[in-house]
Amino acid sequence: MAGEYRTGESHAGEFHKIVRGLRRAAGLTQEELARRSGISERTIRRLESADPGDTRIGTVKLIADALDLSAEDRRALLTAAGSDEPPEPVELPAQRDRSVLPADDGLSDAVRRLAHIVRARWEQEEGQRGVHDPFPLPVRWRPVPEHLADRWDNVCRVPPGAQAQPLDLTGDLSRVAEIYRAVPSGRLVVLGEAGSGKSVLAIRFVLDYLSTRADTEPVPVIFSLGGWDPAVPLREWLVDRLVRDDPGLLAPGPSGSSLAAALVAAGRVLPVLDGFDELPAGLRAAALAAFNRTSLPMLLTSRPEEYAAVGAVLNWSAGVELEGLDLTDLANYLPRTSRTAAWEPLVDYLPPPLAEALRTPLMVTLARTTYGDDPTALADPALDTAEVIEEHLLAGYLPSVYADDRRWPLDRVRHWLGHLAAASPVEVAWWRLGDMLSRSTRVAAVVIATSLVTAVVDFVVSAVALLVRGESGMSIALLDALLIAPVVGLAFGLIYGVMVVVLGGRVEPARVRLRLGRRVRVRPSVPARLLAGFLGGFVVGLGYGPISLLLRAILIGFPTPTDFLVGAVVNALALGVVYGLAAGVVLGLVTLLESPHDLATVTSPLTILRTNRTTAIQLVALLAPLLALGIHSSGALVVVLFDGVVGELNWNNLSSFLLSLVGGIIGAISYVLAFTAWGQWLLFTRLCLPLLGRLPWSVTTFLADAHTRGVLRQSGAVYHFRHARLRTHLSR
Repeated sequence: MAGEYRTGESHAGEFHKIVRGLRRAAGLTQEELARRSGISERTIRRLESADPGDTRIGTVKLIADALDLSAEDRRALLTAAGSDEPPEPVELPAQRDRSVLPADDGLSDAVRRLAHIVRARWEQEEGQRGVHDPFPLPVRWRPVPEHLADRWDNVCRVPPGAQAQPLDLTGDLSRVAEIYRAVPSGRLVVLGEAGSGKSVLAIRFVLDYLSTRADTEPVPVIFSLGGWDPAVPLREWLVDRLVRDDPGLLAPGPSGSSLAAALVAAGRVLPVLDGFDELPAGLRAAALAAFNRTSLPMLLTSRPEEYAAVGAVLNWSAGVELEGLDLTDLANYLPRTSRTAAWEPLVDYLPPPLAEALRTPLMVTLARTTYGDDPTALADPALDTAEVIEEHLLAGYLPSVYADDRRWPLDRVRHWLGHLAAASPVEVAWWRLGDMLSRSTRVAAVVIATSLVTAVVDFVVSAVALLVRGESGMSIALLDALLIAPVVGLAFGLIYGVMVVVLGGRVEPARVRLRLGRRVRVRPSVPARLLAGFLGGFVVGLGYGPISLLLRAILIGFPTPTDFLVGAVVNALALGVVYGLAAGVVLGLVTLLESPHDLATVTSPLTILRTNRTTAIQLVALLAPLLALGIHSSGALVVVLFDGVVGELNWNNLSSFLLSLVGGIIGAISYVLAFTAWGQWLLFTRLCLPLLGRLPWSVTTFLADAHTRGVLRQSGAVYHFRHARLRTHLSR
């Protein structure tokens, strides 16, 4: 730092001056530092005040990362904040070369930003889980049996003919990054029973690895394997998950591909693959084969039985197996979780079934949460086996965390979480909650919603037009709305049904924003959007044509049946072309205006949801006038080319204006409702599921509250149940 603060000086009491000086030296305002670090501007102002109060080391580290401090300045800042962490990472023997990746590959800035986001995300989640309250449970491990790991010659990557010596892999949670770095192949399998602490170990590995990461080392990122279909190439899936959790990585990289693809291709991401056992049994062999077709370094977690059942091992991998907690661990930990001495009599002599049940951190956490300062009920003779005790603790978890909360009645909470657990075997993604409804229900909801939108918009626009012109005919306007609404609704329902039921399509969250006034480039998705827009618009116009002719006949008289039939066919095809051209061109144009989000903030399910809401509103505001203009222009073109050639077209100045205006508004709103993640969230999750009693009306508040209470855990853009055993228990 170009300033007065140097390593080795004591700055206790001057922390606020150091923060302010470092920020100014970096040329950042408080607002810019807040945005870059993910910390609130209010917290930044407090830390720069003369009385900063409690300075959490995690927060200070986020500031240091955001300022991109040198090792010297980082050490000075942490020292002033009262950190007693070792100033320099310890050199580790027999490690892989930590500088094998090029530092000048054009990805350094993206790597730094990704490292900051990953660190902030998992520090927050680790704090949310109370891992350090009062201290982390002692997770220890031992090497796996020989048949569950590769040969040491392969693990150590020695030349042909050479023989490698086994590595000492014994250790505990505090050494997980060190143990991993000691494995020359960079491949480590972590096995452990349900609840043994594998996911917590994965988080601790990420944070410890990042705290000692060299600039050229990859960034460890946790990927939950349960959501992967091995039919999708591993690297492609990794890229997709990176972009889902951090949409800014969709921005173009140095080679023209997305930053996410470039990071994976360049080896700048270290996959931490959590939950091999959560893959369906029939897919595990294919998944392991896919891992073995790559040379990617990785850390893989699994339950032992599921991993061993595959009958193969991860190539070049060493392996460790987590051990259970012993009586000494429980005696050291449980009494310190309470201000009273309530736990001492129990841990002095634990009944054997209880000692067996509390061998895993999950059950210890449940026991602590459920019984708090009065664990005497755990000595009940009726709890005579470890299995009975475990089920008892699982059953008592929700009543303990939702005790005496009038906002969330316990019976309703059980009901809602039960539906979530049954419908979300892997992850709770807000854009997939609509899958809790049957396909037919979703199609019906789309038909009803778009019909209502059509009826309201059509009637209001027609009524306003009549009032402006001083004419009567409200009954005709109402009839028009009632006739056209089901036609448009059925058209959108048909398109949605084909997409979901026939093609099995899924709507994913928007990973882009709309930005005007910037240089655009043609994307591969533009032709697909053009075609989809044309087909969708054509179907809507096909149904609207005969209805418009019918209304005209009601007003001025019916022609002969033959003339009416010919006119209906001609107008149906003509309006199909008009609406199809307009929708195709407009959707293609919108694609050109899409821009990736900034990679500057830590994502969460709620931030992704809010971003999608903003994008959806912008999309309606942009689509409505563009569709109206497109319908008017393509209608005029069709009339010029074909009016009188194929028959009379029902397209005069007034009908052109009304059709364009109504079509633009209806098309924009209905498209967003039926074919965007936020629209489906609004229709299915915020309306249909609460109406059916499967979720509360305030879904986002409920999910965020469940995360705060520890029922759910957060991983990027999605939630997971705290543990698979809890999810299984709730889904019964």
